[in-house]
Amino acid sequence: MVLETALWIPVLLLLIVGTIQFGKITYLYYSLKKAVYTAARYISVQQGINFCDPNDPTVQAAIQLAVTGTLDGSGNPLISNLTADMLQVTTECADPFNPGGALISCNLSGCGGPAGAQRPDYIVVSIPAGYPVQPRIPFITLDPISFRPSAAVPFGGTS
Repeated sequence: MVLETALWIPVLLLLIVGTIQFGKITYLYYSLKKAVYTAARYISVQQGINFCDPNDPTVQAAIQLAVTGTLDGSGNPLISNLTADMLQVTTECADPFNPGGALISCNLSGCGGPAGAQRPDYIVVSIPAGYPVQPRIPFITLDPISFRPSAAVPFGGTS
């Protein structure tokens, strides 16, 4: 009986550790998804955003909100190794030639003109390069997982 127990304990420990790691990875993905959604939601309700300028203060404040939880960027990152340059903010517009409602990138050719850029229908915040996660399970080496969460929120503000 002792021999059988000694043979099964490593298997049970591996299952327990694997379950804990799966829970941690799931929670991390949820946290990343919530961070990008928070930034997209913040931008979607703001007024007077210049989508032609990638350094618009409102967009930068939203990115800092996603990373640190504050608009001014003070404080530590909420998620370790998440930096502001990992996040990307883009706009999407409804395709006028497709009545099915397909979304395309907004036309920014009017930037700098009197009318400005096209008003977006959706704000999309994503981590296009991915957020690398290394699962840690004893005696098993796994390849890193790259999370690429994104959130699209309808734009209700003015540009």
